[in-house]
Amino acid sequence: MLNLVLPKGSLEKSTLALFEDADLAVKRSSDVDYKASINDPRVTSVRILRPQEIPSYVSEGLFDLGITGRDWVEETSSDVVSLGELKYSKATSSPVRLVVAVPGDSSIETIKDLKNGVRVSTEYPELTKRFFAEAGIDADIRLSYGATEAKVPDIVDVAVDLTETGRALKAAGLRIIDTIITSYTEFVANPASYADPDKRHAMEQLLTLLQGSLEARTKVLVKLNVADNSSLDAVIDLLPSMKAPTVNELHGGVGYAIETVVPKADINVLIPALKDAGASDIIELALAKIIH
Repeated sequence: MLNLVLPKGSLEKSTLALFEDADLAVKRSSDVDYKASINDPRVTSVRILRPQEIPSYVSEGLFDLGITGRDWVEETSSDVVSLGELKYSKATSSPVRLVVAVPGDSSIETIKDLKNGVRVSTEYPELTKRFFAEAGIDADIRLSYGATEAKVPDIVDVAVDLTETGRALKAAGLRIIDTIITSYTEFVANPASYADPDKRHAMEQLLTLLQGSLEARTKVLVKLNVADNSSLDAVIDLLPSMKAPTVNELHGGVGYAIETVVPKADINVLIPALKDAGASDIIELALAKIIH
C-alpha cells in the first residue's frame, strides 16, 4: 500500500535499529543496497536515500511517506504533511540544531555583530539565506560539501552547521552564537497520499509502532514484593507510574506483588530506595513498546 523512503547516512543506523525494534525490520541484500523491503502488508517498497532529497521526493509523490529531518523540510520548502516527530538523532534522543558559529576568540557575540559581506559556509544555503536576510545582513553564503567547521577562519568567517552535541564545533575552536532551527527527525507524508483514508490509516499505524518503540526505550517495568501493609504504603509512595501501580495480594495473604512502569533514568536511585522501604524480590524488565 505504501512506498516508504528512509534516510541514508548519519541517521541510517539509528533508523534501521528503530524499525527493527518496532517489528518492522528492513531487509536488503547488502549495506550499500538502496532498495529494501519490510515484511508488512502496509509497506509495498522501501528505498534508502539521502535525507536532503527525501522531502522533495515525498512532496512530488514519488513516495507516500518518508523519514527525514525538519531541517531538510525547511531547507527545501517541501509541501509535506508531518505525521509526527520521532525523537531520535544519530547518537541521542535529543534534537539537532542548525547553528551559527564563529571562532572562539572572536569578538562577535550575537548575529547583530556581523557585518555586510560576512563570508558564511553551510550545507543549508536556503535556510541560511533567509536567516541572514531577516537579520538585515547581506551575507556572502557559500555552499559547503562537508567539514564546514574546518573552513573557519581561513576560508570563511562564519560556519552555519548542524550539531547534536556541539562537541565537533568546540573541538574545531568554534563558539555558537545563535540557532537557526531546532530539528527532530519526522515522519512525513505526501499530501495526496495522506488524503486517502486507507493510506492515512496505514501511516498512523506505522507511526504508532515507531513511537511506541521509542517511548519504551526510556522506561522499564519493575516488579517487586512487600510483606506487610506498612511496607506497602512506603513503597507505593516511592513509585512513579503511568497511571497507578498494579497491586495484587499474594496467595495465603503473605504480602503483596506490585508492578509498574518507571523512567529508566531513575531506576538506579529507585531500586535501592525501594529495598530500604521494605521491598524484596525486585525485578527490572526491559520493554519493547508502550502504546497509549
